[in-house]
Amino acid sequence: MTNELPSEAYKVLDDTNFAHVVTLQPDGMPQTTPVWIDRDGGVPVFNTAKGRAKHRNLVRDPRVALSVHAADNPYSYLQVRGRAELVEEGAAEHIDRMARKYLGKDSYPFRQPGEERIIVRVVPEAVDWHAPQG
Repeated sequence: MTNELPSEAYKVLDDTNFAHVVTLQPDGMPQTTPVWIDRDGGVPVFNTAKGRAKHRNLVRDPRVALSVHAADNPYSYLQVRGRAELVEEGAAEHIDRMARKYLGKDSYPFRQPGEERIIVRVVPEAVDWHAPQG
């Protein structure tokens, strides 16, 4: 295992694959959520709203893990464990870009009144990449 994403793993993040993100609840129990996934260079990123369980969990304890597999080849997958960095700047625009990527819509259609968005950068500490076979 390494702490950097190999460039060949970028495709699984760039395509419209879903990731599963794991955070830790106050009692230490894992909490998992499927999310749209993106990257900022070699750092996986996802977007959430302030106040949701994953946001509350990450504010309290920034340890996070995610896994994502290629929809066309589930044996090709990426697992990242690391620490979350929460970024407010550009988060509203980022969720709109994600809506274009995943839904083909110009803006995020599920926005709630007063909702504040957050970009979560998953800074890798351990990376496990299983390249496509064949």
